[in-house]
Amino acid sequence: MTAPDYAVQVDGLRKVFRSRRRQGGGREETVAVAGLSFDLEQGRSLAIVGESGSGKTTVARMLVGLERPTSGRCVVAGRQRRLDRPPSRGERRQWGREMQLVPQDPYGSLDPRQRGRACLVEVLKFHFGMGRAEVERRVTDLLDLVGLDERTGRAYPIQMSGGQRQRLAIARAMAARPRVLVLDEAVAALDVSIQAQILNTLADVRESTGVSIVFISHDLAVVRQIADTTLVLQAGELVERGDTEVLLSRPQHPYTQRLLASVPRPGWKPRRALPGTDPDAG
Repeated sequence: MTAPDYAVQVDGLRKVFRSRRRQGGGREETVAVAGLSFDLEQGRSLAIVGESGSGKTTVARMLVGLERPTSGRCVVAGRQRRLDRPPSRGERRQWGREMQLVPQDPYGSLDPRQRGRACLVEVLKFHFGMGRAEVERRVTDLLDLVGLDERTGRAYPIQMSGGQRQRLAIARAMAARPRVLVLDEAVAALDVSIQAQILNTLADVRESTGVSIVFISHDLAVVRQIADTTLVLQAGELVERGDTEVLLSRPQHPYTQRLLASVPRPGWKPRRALPGTDPDAG
C-alpha cells in the first residue's frame, strides 16, 4: 500500500494569548487553541467549523504564519516549520509557495490602485523568475482558472463585483502555485447565489490543480458542499471530527448537534451564542 501524500500534518498546535491584568499584576491567559492535531492528504479538503470565538481563525493564522503558535508541530509538504522563532525572509517566501490564505474580505486585501492582471503579475515576479511572455501566459491561465475574463482582468477592484474580487483573490493565491489554500470565511460576505458560484470555482480549481483546501467557516451548509472531512472546535478544543456527510447527518457531540440546530430555517428565530464560546475571540 502506498503511503499517503500529506499536504499538511499538524500535531498539538496550541495558542495561548497573554495579557496584563488590570489590577494585581501578573498576566491573564486565554487558551485560543488547545492542542489541535490533524492530517490533510494532498488534493483533499478539510473544514474547521465553530462559532465565533471557537479558535478557527486563529488556527488559519497559525497555519499561514501570521500568528506564532505557543507550541506544537506543523509539517507542510513534508517540510517541518520552525515555530520557536519568527520566520526568516527566505522562510516566509518558501511558506508562501507552500500555503496561501484567501481572506474573507478581498476588497481589503487587494490594492485599490492595482488592476487585476497587475495584481497577479506582482505575485509571479515575486516567486518565480519568469520572462515577460511567460508571465502574460500564466496571468491569462490564472484568470481562466477562476472564470474571469480579460475585461475584468483590466479592471480595478472597485470596478468589480464582490464575487469577481473573491475570484481574483483566489487567482492571486494560486499564482504562487501553493500545495494548500487556506480560506477564512471566504464566502461569508457574499449572497447565496454568488457563494454557490465561488464554491464551484474552488471545486474546479481543486480538480484541475490538485491543491488541498483548509476551509474555515461557521456555515455548515457551505461546509457540506466543499469539505471531505470536518473538524468541530468549541472554545479552542476539538470536540468532533469525521467524514463531512456522516458528521453533519449524524453528529455525536452535543455542541455539533446544537450548531446544526442553529442553522436558519423558515420561521427560524436567532438564539443566544452557544455555551463555551467567546464572541470577542477569533
